[in-house]
Amino acid sequence: MERAAKKESVEQLNGVFKTTSVAIVAHYSGLTVAQMQKLRMQMKQAGASVKVSKNRLAKIALEGTDVASIGSLLKGPTVIATSNDPVAAPKVAVEFAKANEKFVILGGSMGKTVLNVDSVKALASLPSLDELRGKIVGLIVAPATKLAQLSNAPAAKLARVIQAHASKSEAA
Repeated sequence: MERAAKKESVEQLNGVFKTTSVAIVAHYSGLTVAQMQKLRMQMKQAGASVKVSKNRLAKIALEGTDVASIGSLLKGPTVIATSNDPVAAPKVAVEFAKANEKFVILGGSMGKTVLNVDSVKALASLPSLDELRGKIVGLIVAPATKLAQLSNAPAAKLARVIQAHASKSEAA
């Protein structure tokens, strides 16, 4: 790799590390190309990204970022998964690790907080940002729905009483 290409790679990685809210580091040794493509596709669908970079260049790119604590994890063939949603990358990584035993999560960082493997798994078990938004909207809409049901209930009861009285009169 030429010096200019290395510099560009470091700058690009640094930009990714500065804008990300979570970074997960994992070993990927032994995965096939198809499996790596599947991982990349799953990450992209979740709004996350996967980077395979030389560890030395990644360590240089980490300097001055919030996720600099993952530098100690960069040993051997590592892949770095990043996302702006704090749950997206960990969720996909944990699910992928369950299906592929050669994909081993080492840890990560959420902002300046260092995450070990158990922390990454705990983070992956949380609902995503979109799921939380859906729950909040549901909670906000629920009282309005109940009010509409309550306002319609007396009219419906009155109609049933009149119908029952009319049916009784016809039968007699």
